[in-house]
Amino acid sequence: MARRRVNTTKYEIIQVATRLFLTNGYSATAPKHVCEELDISTGNLTYYFPTKEHLLVVLVKMLCTFQREAVEKTEESGQTSLFAICMEMATMAAMCEESEIAKDLFLSAYSSPMCLDYIRKNDNERAKLIYGEYCPDWDDARYAEAEVLVSGIEYATMMTTGDPVPLEERIRGAVNNIMRIYNVPEEVRERKIRKVLKLDYRTLSRRVLEGFRQFVDQVNRHAFEELLGKDDE
Repeated sequence: MARRRVNTTKYEIIQVATRLFLTNGYSATAPKHVCEELDISTGNLTYYFPTKEHLLVVLVKMLCTFQREAVEKTEESGQTSLFAICMEMATMAAMCEESEIAKDLFLSAYSSPMCLDYIRKNDNERAKLIYGEYCPDWDDARYAEAEVLVSGIEYATMMTTGDPVPLEERIRGAVNNIMRIYNVPEEVRERKIRKVLKLDYRTLSRRVLEGFRQFVDQVNRHAFEELLGKDDE
């Protein structure tokens, strides 16, 4: 058997860690669980990923790519990007209520400085494309300021503790306030909100979560196969 020349450890860590995050939960997954499954030392893991947060960043980047592609698919079906981004917010909120694993993942990401920085930069670029017509005079600094507010709204909408506001009201409030930040006219906001609230967003959120799991598995498998392909060159 030919000896493998490419070091696959980093990619194996990503495969196992992201699977455990999406199966057992981010908070419930310790670095030692990844090490035990791969039979590697803690030092070997931290060489590639100094903290568990660094692995969460990898998963968050996949999530942002997944969401961006979902918006593009919604646009291809004839819907506007504004509706697509509103639907994304509704789905995220419902997902956090339907799945403790999803809730833990989102809240952990929004509580992580590294992850939140990436989320804000990613969403800031999307906002320029989606809301640009309503903010023709905004510069980069204004968009960055808006994204700080938006990410706070998103976090508060997904955080359900004690006796939370009903899901429909949280979605309505979040979608309305986010669009208002970007100067979307009231009549447009109301139209999009009515359309979003007609969705079966609970069922949709379950499908989206499963789709994300499959997406992560596909991305990891492709990266691993591509790496092994280089070994054959």
